[in-house]
Amino acid sequence: MSDHVVPHFHNDAGVSVIEIGSQEFMCVGANPPFDHPHVFLDLGNDNEIICPYCSTLYRFAADLAAGEARPPECVLRDKVA
Repeated sequence: MSDHVVPHFHNDAGVSVIEIGSQEFMCVGANPPFDHPHVFLDLGNDNEIICPYCSTLYRFAADLAAGEARPPECVLRDKVA
C-alpha cells in the first residue's frame, strides 16, 4: 500500500499552464460535478505533461512543495468540513 496521498488538481480557472510541485498526481479537469474521469499522470523524467482529457498543461516547479500548485486555487481541496 502507498503511504502517501496523490494530490489532485483541477482547472476551473481555465489557465493555460498549472505549475505543480508533484511528479505524480491526478487531474480531475474541473471541480465536481463538472469533472472528467480522474486520470493519474506521472511526469517521469519530464518536466511537463498534458492531460489527455482536458488538455491542461502541467509543469513541474521545484520551488513548490508536493501537492502545491501555481495558481494555488487549482489544488482540489476536500470539501468535507
